[in-house]
Amino acid sequence: MEEGRISYHSSVRTVYDRIKKDGITNIWDRYEAQGLGSSPDQRCPFCQDGRRCDLCSNGPCRADASKDKRGVCGITADGMAMRMMLLRNVMGASTYQYHTDQTVKTLRATAKGKTAFKITEGKKLKWFAERLGLSTSGSHRQIATRLCNFVEEDFHRKYDEPSKIVEALAPQERKDTWRKLGIFPGGIFGEMMFATSSCLTNVDGYYKSLALKAMRLGIATAYQSQIANEYCQDILFGIPRPHKMRVDLGVLDGDYVNALVNGHEPFLGFAMVQLARTKEWQDKAKAIGAKGLRIIANIETGQEMIQRWEMDDAFWGFTGNWISQEAVLASGCVDLFACDMNCSMQIDPIYARKYQFRLVPVSEVVVFEGITDRVNYVPEKAKKQAAELLEMAIDNFNKRKGKIEPVTGLPVNEALVGFSTESILEALGGSLQPLLEAIKDGTIRGVAGLVSCTTLRDHGQDSHSIAVAKELIKRDILVLSMGCGNAAMQVGGLCSPQAGEMAGPGLKALCAQLNIPPVLSYRTCTDTGRLADLIAAISKEMGGVPVSNLPVAAVAPEYMEQKATIDAVFALAFGLYTYVNPVPTVTGAPNLVKLLTEDLPGITGGILNVEKDAVKAVDGIAAHIEAKRKKLGI
Repeated sequence: MEEGRISYHSSVRTVYDRIKKDGITNIWDRYEAQGLGSSPDQRCPFCQDGRRCDLCSNGPCRADASKDKRGVCGITADGMAMRMMLLRNVMGASTYQYHTDQTVKTLRATAKGKTAFKITEGKKLKWFAERLGLSTSGSHRQIATRLCNFVEEDFHRKYDEPSKIVEALAPQERKDTWRKLGIFPGGIFGEMMFATSSCLTNVDGYYKSLALKAMRLGIATAYQSQIANEYCQDILFGIPRPHKMRVDLGVLDGDYVNALVNGHEPFLGFAMVQLARTKEWQDKAKAIGAKGLRIIANIETGQEMIQRWEMDDAFWGFTGNWISQEAVLASGCVDLFACDMNCSMQIDPIYARKYQFRLVPVSEVVVFEGITDRVNYVPEKAKKQAAELLEMAIDNFNKRKGKIEPVTGLPVNEALVGFSTESILEALGGSLQPLLEAIKDGTIRGVAGLVSCTTLRDHGQDSHSIAVAKELIKRDILVLSMGCGNAAMQVGGLCSPQAGEMAGPGLKALCAQLNIPPVLSYRTCTDTGRLADLIAAISKEMGGVPVSNLPVAAVAPEYMEQKATIDAVFALAFGLYTYVNPVPTVTGAPNLVKLLTEDLPGITGGILNVEKDAVKAVDGIAAHIEAKRKKLGI
């Protein structure tokens, strides 16, 4: 594959050369092999356009809207495309909720005093309980138990019983819109059943109905599976606050025992850091000839961790997002790769054998062919399980050291991470007013929430995300970055105060005044709900301006998997201008395309925009923001 299609990051390109030399299968070559003809991006046109279905034995069927060619059951191309989109959304919602269930289980066990963790943010616990209408009397443990009971009851509410979490947290004008459209959700489990049942052959094949059900599921996910999850994690592990963090593949040093945590759930990662910070465990590593023991963060588990806890000699740094994974594993520096739910690749066992590290699933949903090691996370056993994992890493050091040549000289940089609603308010003196004034007076034109994955479609890893972000800040649009796209910003240098030099004059001045980057590291894709809550606060501070009239946009320059699609659908239901790339698999569904890109402003206020070119994409975002500014008279 051409160098430009590999990655924006020189570190990844360097290790790719090692992988090629070693003759190991890799994501870039596998992607290229999927292409048709001479283009790595070309796929079967029916699949790429979203007009193919294989849900029943009459298929696979293909549809062609131009001549009313339908599936055997009679479903149209529009119905096919939206039904598959809704099924993808169910998978995304389900995975988000799996994480949330583990978080609530951990908070409940912690409230009983049965874990290695503690309630770190008592003030946030009371604040969140109050917002949900709960009593804040009694101890932190009692309030936390009350909170766990409330959210779990809401999760299990029937789909036709309105969610109390959504009722308590969503802006009133959004709730009114959702009720009018019949998309005010019930409990997340009921909504997943309702959506999935609708997708059965010969049940609901009408694209408009399926689109509304997708939005309904998206709303449930954002408020129940995301906000409840992240706020409970804040209560346990701390509210993110700005601090520096080492990033890029240069954080890997083969002279140390390197235990890497990967996925999306930070529980065992935090427990491992707690142990690694003790003299006992550092001495254990040194006793077998290592310079020490380091915990290295990866992907979204890493984002959850680095945003909350500061780096030190034990918690050393962060590598990158999921496409960096094979480069990380081929570095020759890894002793343990502990994989919780999300983004651990089925190719990892081949890398474990080649580069001599222990590959260990730590979630019951993660399975690798041929791997027998396993430590399924149990909150009450977190400390013991973390110790077991660290012992594996230490035992592996001399099996790797001297036998696998490490890649040296890889870059390491610093990013400013740890921005949250609370820390942004603290930076602004405790009020949103300075930010609102900066928007009103034009210092910054608007805000873009960059909620993105990373993909090889059309561009190299992170290349398009960074190009879009640079174009946004150049036009004085402040960026809040989340998800794997956040790692792109961090490793790509946009989450450092020095990046303010790339911004337009207004944003550059604001960055200098507050000593912040033009791209604020706002955490993971799980924080889509947190971002919605911030936007709701802005709406309220501006006198109840409808969300759809604010100079804000949702931006996903490199969405990849099913969790991203549910985020995008929620953004549309929330009333946001939503830019996505690559082009979704709906282009063979003309009525659905029209609904999403033309009709939706009159329904929810949201609108979908797709564009492969970074400059043209930001042209659209900027035009939307300027139109909203004009409407607000600012």
